[in-house]
Amino acid sequence: MRVIIQRVKSSQVTVNGEIIGKIGRGLNLLVGIADTDTDAELDWMARKCLELRLFPDDEGGDRWQKTVQEIHGELLVVSQFTLYGDCRKGRRPSFDRSASPQTAEDLYNSFVNKLRASGLSVETGKFGAMMQVSIENDGPVTLLLEREAT
Repeated sequence: MRVIIQRVKSSQVTVNGEIIGKIGRGLNLLVGIADTDTDAELDWMARKCLELRLFPDDEGGDRWQKTVQEIHGELLVVSQFTLYGDCRKGRRPSFDRSASPQTAEDLYNSFVNKLRASGLSVETGKFGAMMQVSIENDGPVTLLLEREAT
C-alpha cells in the first residue's frame, strides 16, 4: 500500500464539474492499493496517517508537534491506482502491481472506514472516476508512506 500524504490548508475533489469532497485544514491522502495488500496494511497505514506529527504546535512554531487528530483536522481520501505505475521499462507505465479494481475498491472502502472510526471528518473522491483534485498544500509538506505485505 502506498499513500501520498499532503498537509493542506484546504483540498477538494471534483467529478464531472461537481464538488464531491471538500475539506479545510488537514490531510489530503492519495491512496494506492497493491495486489498483495491485506487488512494488516490497512490497519498500519490508517494508524500512521492519524498519528504522524505533521502540524505545528499552538504557538505556531516550526516543530511538528501535533497529529491531525489533535488539531481536529479533516481528511480527504482519493483512490490513486497510478501510485503503482512502474515506468522503468518502455514508454508506457505498467500497473501489474496494482490490485484489481474490485479488490482495490473493497480495500479502499475499508481504509476509509478505519479513518472514519477516528471521529474525524473524512471526505472521499469517487473510486474509479476521472477526478480533479485541488490542493492548497501547507508548507509544502508531502510525504510518501509505503507498507508492503509481510
